[in-house]
Amino acid sequence: MNSFNIQLALAALVLITFWCFLHRKSRVLNNISGPPSPSWFKGNYEQVFNPNAWGFHEFLAKTYGSMTRLHGPYGTNTLYTFDPKAMQTVLVKDQNVFEEEDGFIKGNLLIFGEGLFSTLGHRHRKQRKILNPAFSAAHMREMIPVFFEVAHKLESALKNKLQHGPATQEVEILSWMGRTALELIGQAGLGYSFDPLTDEDSAHPYSQISKELFPTLIRLQFWQFNILPYVSWIGTAGFRRRIIKMLPWKDLHHMQDMIAYMYGVAEEIYKIKLHAFEAGDEAVALQIGRGNDLISVLMKENMKASEEDRLGDVEVIAQVPDIHLIYLLHYLCLIVVHPQQMNTLIFAAMDTTSSAMARTLHLLSQHPEAQERLRQEIIEAKHLKDGHDFSYEDLSTLPYLDAVCRETLRLYTPVTTVTRSTRRDTMIPLLKPIIGLDGTEIHEVAAPNDTRVIVSIYNSNRNPDLWGEDANEWKPERWLSPLPKALVEAHIPGVYSHLMTFLGGGRSCIGFKFSQLEMKVVISILVEKFRFSRSSKDSEILWQMNTITAPIIGKANHPQLPMNISLVN
Repeated sequence: MNSFNIQLALAALVLITFWCFLHRKSRVLNNISGPPSPSWFKGNYEQVFNPNAWGFHEFLAKTYGSMTRLHGPYGTNTLYTFDPKAMQTVLVKDQNVFEEEDGFIKGNLLIFGEGLFSTLGHRHRKQRKILNPAFSAAHMREMIPVFFEVAHKLESALKNKLQHGPATQEVEILSWMGRTALELIGQAGLGYSFDPLTDEDSAHPYSQISKELFPTLIRLQFWQFNILPYVSWIGTAGFRRRIIKMLPWKDLHHMQDMIAYMYGVAEEIYKIKLHAFEAGDEAVALQIGRGNDLISVLMKENMKASEEDRLGDVEVIAQVPDIHLIYLLHYLCLIVVHPQQMNTLIFAAMDTTSSAMARTLHLLSQHPEAQERLRQEIIEAKHLKDGHDFSYEDLSTLPYLDAVCRETLRLYTPVTTVTRSTRRDTMIPLLKPIIGLDGTEIHEVAAPNDTRVIVSIYNSNRNPDLWGEDANEWKPERWLSPLPKALVEAHIPGVYSHLMTFLGGGRSCIGFKFSQLEMKVVISILVEKFRFSRSSKDSEILWQMNTITAPIIGKANHPQLPMNISLVN
C-alpha cells in the first residue's frame, strides 16, 4: 500500500471514529426534547450566547422546562438545565465529574497563572483554603471605612456637579458605578488608587476599557469556546500575536489592545506591592489599604500556612482578586498575551458589582415608591447614629436595603449562565421529571463523557414553580415575609439566599460577601442624598446579555445608562 493510500485510510478511520463518537452522544440524548438546530456548524450556540438572547432563554424555559437538549457545534448535543436537583449534582455533589471545559482551564492557566480559575481538584481546594481568611466577616468589618471613604468621594463629585448646574441633570450613571467599583477593588483588593472620583475628566482609562471588554468578548465567544482550544497550541505566543496582526478582525485587535493595557497596569501595581513587602511592615502600613487589602492579607496568610498548605510564589501572584466574577476573560487572550505576563493581570473585577449597582439605581428610578421607602429606612437609621456612617452590623439590620439588593440580584443576575463539561459517562437526576419524545417519564438523564452542560442562572432565579406566578416581577417585599415553601424545599444549591447568582459548590464565588457589601454601602449613600428618575432616553435603554449584562441606548454598542438625578434636599 503506497503512502497516499495509507494517509487516505487513516483519514477515513479518523472520520469514522469521529462520526461514531458524535452518533453515540446523539443517540443517548435523542429522547430529550429541544429546539431545532439552525446550523450544523454552530447549532443553537448563537441563539443561547448573544447580546439579545433573553427571549430565547425564556422560550426554552416556557416550552421545554427545566431540562432541555440543545444542538451544539459540529452536530453535538448540549444539555441546558435549571432543575434544582440537576444543578446540585453538576455544581456540588459530582463537581469532580462536571468540570470547567478544558479550554477554559488551559486558557486561564496561560492568562492568569496557577490561580483559582485555572486549577482543579486538590490544588483548587488548597488555594481557596488560603484565600478564605481574606473574605471572612472579620476582614469585611475592617474594610468598611475604605468602602465608605470611596462612596463619599462619589457623593461629593455628584453633589458638585449638581451645585454647578441645573437642579436636575442627566448623568451617565454606569460610568460612575464602574469607576466607583474600580476604586473599591483597587483600594480594598489591591491597596492601590485608580481614580480620585472628582469629575468626568479624572476617570482612569481602565474603567472605560472594562466597559468595552465584555461586549467585545461576547462577539468572539463562539470562536473562543469552540475553535480556540484546538489552535491555541500552535507555535509560540509571539507567533500567535503576529498571526493576529495579519487577520482583518477588528474585535480581536481591539481585545489585544485592551489586554495589553490591562497587563501594563497589573504589572505596575504588583511591583509596588512587592516593593512594599520587601521594605517591611512600616512600608506596607503606609500603603493605601494599610495592609488590609485582599492581596496583603493573602500574602500574610500564606506566610503563616504550613508547608503542605502554602502556595508557591507563582500561585500567590496569580490570586489577583477577581473576587466576584463568575466568568472571567476566558482563554481568548491566550493567543494575545504571552503566558508569562499574565501572572499579574488585574481583570475588570468591578464589572459584576457595577452592573448590579447600576441596575439597582435604574430600577429605583422606575419604582419611585420603592426608592422613597428605601430612603426613609436609611435616613431613620442614620438619625439613630447621629449621622455617622454605618458599621458592618448596621448594614445587615436594614431589611429593605437588603431586600432591594437581593431582589435585584435575583431577577437581574449580572451573569446569566455557566458551563460545565462531563469528564466521564454519568447520570443527572431531576427534581421535576420531564417527558421524553417517546412519551416516557424521565427522572434522570444519561450524560455521555464530554457533554457540555449549560446551567441557566437566569431561569433558575425566575422559576415560577419555585418563586410563584410573580417570579418575573421586581418585588423587594417578597424578601420581607417567608419565602414560598416550594422554593425552600427545592434546596437550590447556591451559596446566597436560594439564588444561583453566585453559584454553589467548590467553584462558587468566593467574594460574594465583598460584592454585597459594596452594593449596600454605595446604594445607601446615594439613595440618602440623591433622587433618581428616568431620563428622556429611558425607553431606548436595552440591557444586553453579554458575559456581564450591560445597558446600551438603541443600537449603540457602547455601554451607557443615562439617568436623571437631583439632590433630595
